[in-house]
Amino acid sequence: MKTRPEDLHQRLEALKEVLRRAGVKLTHQRLEIFREAAGSGDHPDAETIYKGVRERIPPVSLDTVYRTLWLFLDLGLISTLGPRDRVRFDANTRPHHHFICKTCGRTRDFYSDALDRLKTPDAVKTLGHVETARLELRGVCHRCSKTAKGKRA
Repeated sequence: MKTRPEDLHQRLEALKEVLRRAGVKLTHQRLEIFREAAGSGDHPDAETIYKGVRERIPPVSLDTVYRTLWLFLDLGLISTLGPRDRVRFDANTRPHHHFICKTCGRTRDFYSDALDRLKTPDAVKTLGHVETARLELRGVCHRCSKTAKGKRA
């Protein structure tokens, strides 16, 4: 799933502004790494981003991709999903939630004003100060449901 062109443009403009304010140079490699992450709605892992960028910049290294993604995370340009050994990157910084297919693992964004309005439970407040909250829903996506029905027929 590709990101809508207007969303990609907005994310690229945010990248440029955040890097400028942080005094970080916008290199061609940084731009292409961000473009690969921000252009995908699939929440890619670093190796997937690396493979996409490598098609346009063959000499880019996997180490450069990882270092750049961690820089973007530190600057608030992306967020992460999943365990550290299989982390996925999300360039959508607008408040949103995730639906994760437990069969194929695809992760999709969805928006919900009702979920955004949920209050932080007191039990969580006793643990610390919440800065962001995202709900993660797990189930079986339509594509996997159709595949499973086809196999049963």
